[in-house]
Amino acid sequence: MVKHIVVVGSGTMGRGIAYVSAVGGFHVKLVDVKNEALLNAEKEINSIFNKGIERGKILVEQANEAKKRLTYESNLADAVKTADMVIEAVPEIKDIKKNVFEAIDANAPESCYFATNTSTMSPTEIASYTKRPERVIAMHFFNPVHKMPLVEIIRGLETADETAEVARQVSEKMGKETVVVNEFPGFVTSRISTLVGNEAFYMLQEGIGTPEEIDKAIKLGLNYPMGPFELVDLVGLDVRLNNLKYLHEKLGEKYRPAPLLEQYVKAGRLGRKVGRGVYDYTDK
Repeated sequence: MVKHIVVVGSGTMGRGIAYVSAVGGFHVKLVDVKNEALLNAEKEINSIFNKGIERGKILVEQANEAKKRLTYESNLADAVKTADMVIEAVPEIKDIKKNVFEAIDANAPESCYFATNTSTMSPTEIASYTKRPERVIAMHFFNPVHKMPLVEIIRGLETADETAEVARQVSEKMGKETVVVNEFPGFVTSRISTLVGNEAFYMLQEGIGTPEEIDKAIKLGLNYPMGPFELVDLVGLDVRLNNLKYLHEKLGEKYRPAPLLEQYVKAGRLGRKVGRGVYDYTDK
């Protein structure tokens, strides 16, 4: 039984995973090497609790109990020593993930399961950074984690059936729906969303319409809850560009990043997290 979860990386996804894990009844350690990042994560998680209470999504007593189950730590080696499952949520950069998985493999109990929150990278390759590839799997959460209902679970080449079942049970205890699929670059959701978002940038650079018009057409014409530019601003233009570069390398020309997307990233227009992406959020 998984009771103790360690989440590595306190960015947007990590803090969201830590929140739903604590609310789901797990004892959670959120780990980041930067204390400032942990302080920001704690502030944001408390804000999610407060908004949930205001909207009747969670009772005050439930929120207080969940907060007691959640701690913040900067020492990864110490944090994972009693972990039943470690969920990695660091940037989509190979060397960073490799360092994290080598560290947790060296310090976590033999019975521990390892999950990566990657949206595109190979769980088989990530598993090779450990001595227990049968206990490694991808659990792809979506942003914002506390609102999005799905966890896409992706089996690597050597992932054991038991590991996939544990990941499914943990996700459901967090209140999520699941799909379990086999590994292929981009899985299911990322292959579709990156194509739609990239095509939107090609439309924008071709002058077909404004961001507002393109978003409105996609939302009302195809019944998407968010337009592609609203979504990329939420996800981060740098994150989307990294995903596209990876898929372009693995799957070919249809995933070549639009030049305009690359230009926005070079200009530092990375989305909501910096106040400006496709849209300007500085006044908000």
